[in-house]
Amino acid sequence: MASTRRELVALIEQGAIPPGQVGRAVALSGLHPSGRAWGLFVDRLLLWLGTLALVCAMLFLVAYNWSEMGRWLRFGLVQAALVAAIAVYCWGVRRVVVARAALTAAMLLLGVLLALYGQVYQTGADPWQLFGIWAVLMLPWVLVARFAALWVLWLGLLNLSVALYFRTWSGAFGPLFISDAAALWGLFALNTSALVVWELGARRWQWLSAGWATCLLALGSGIPVTLLALAWLFDERSGFSAAALVYPAWLAALYAVYRYWRADLFVLAGAACR
Repeated sequence: MASTRRELVALIEQGAIPPGQVGRAVALSGLHPSGRAWGLFVDRLLLWLGTLALVCAMLFLVAYNWSEMGRWLRFGLVQAALVAAIAVYCWGVRRVVVARAALTAAMLLLGVLLALYGQVYQTGADPWQLFGIWAVLMLPWVLVARFAALWVLWLGLLNLSVALYFRTWSGAFGPLFISDAAALWGLFALNTSALVVWELGARRWQWLSAGWATCLLALGSGIPVTLLALAWLFDERSGFSAAALVYPAWLAALYAVYRYWRADLFVLAGAACR
């Protein structure tokens, strides 16, 4: 769409399109969505909003009626909803959007089920374990789905798990990882690795080529290392920090990759702002 807009503007500026034909050229270029395109957008928007609403409804139903429900009824409701979501996925496997929405609902309901198990049996597990186990159990479904949004959701769970893990156990890693810097280093390592793997995988698998996902991963990589560099710069008591070497190297690598290997204005603009 952006490329089409640039080409159209260039043709108008060069005089290749007469002023009287500009409106017709814009209409033929497809820059403005048609009525059918708007209908498809609204249809898919309602599908996804309805999916999220149903999952939230199940969560709030159990939470609101907690004291009136026995544990078997709580588990039965959530498990029935989970089985129903998987059944819809199997039924609509040829309807890609419906199948993806159903699988997304199943993955969210899996998290509700894990939280319900921990609450009912008071397992005493740390929060990072909940998100970590959720991500591990989700992995086979994410591999089957081949859907960028679910991969981002999976990485989001890993980010939560890593951040909470380092906040809980940072002291076990010695002086290098004491304080909140441990969580930032963990997030930087995770998201940078994910960004590298995603970019390499996108050259082979078309479904990984969603530009918005790459931008999110770049933000997930850049924000932690930027915070680490700022903490080192403004903390007068701090000595040498690895961020002093990692941050400029990361900026240089980002510029080289997204300027010469695969041009991406969003990532370059984000790096320039830092």
